[in-house]
Amino acid sequence: MTHPSVAPAGSEWRAKVMHKCQESVEVKQKFLDHYADDIGEVSQKMAERFDRGHILWVMGNGGSACDAQHIAVEFVHPIVEKRRALPAFDLVSQVAVLTAISNDKDYARIFVDQLELWARPGDMAIAISTSGNSPNLIYALEAVRPNDVLTIAFSGKDGGRLTDVAEYCFTVPSYSTHRIQESHVALLHILWDLTHVALGAEDVI
Repeated sequence: MTHPSVAPAGSEWRAKVMHKCQESVEVKQKFLDHYADDIGEVSQKMAERFDRGHILWVMGNGGSACDAQHIAVEFVHPIVEKRRALPAFDLVSQVAVLTAISNDKDYARIFVDQLELWARPGDMAIAISTSGNSPNLIYALEAVRPNDVLTIAFSGKDGGRLTDVAEYCFTVPSYSTHRIQESHVALLHILWDLTHVALGAEDVI
């Protein structure tokens, strides 16, 4: 059995790597420059709600489900010494719950049903979607926003319908799923960091 040859590393491939790196940097720079004020504002609002004992709920599909888990663990188990643990739960980890709701009702209900059961006035909800058009996320934010749940969306492309249903929608100005996801990770780390700073933690990062 023959195997395809692998092109040797060289200046051509280095250029490809650096082109993608530069593109990623430029997208993140443009995105964060546009939303810097709103990110600071949301960080302070989240800090106030955490300080009153409220909970953060996070959700997404596919790769964005992984980002939802990432956000939750950052808050629950802070990697920076002396920063307090904060209550955050992802809505994607319980496979039995997700498949039961999908099977008995509809996949579009998987987050709505959970939030209607657990979310309380004063809580926070982050929905993550590279397109901004995931029905289960849209329905979830629509359901809880009237109940004084702070609704936040991480989106991409043109923002999709999440721009209309979230109080804050952070839309990455790109049509590349990879660039959008990279920017979402940068946003989640900055939001986590500044929320702790707003709670009085030392700004060490």
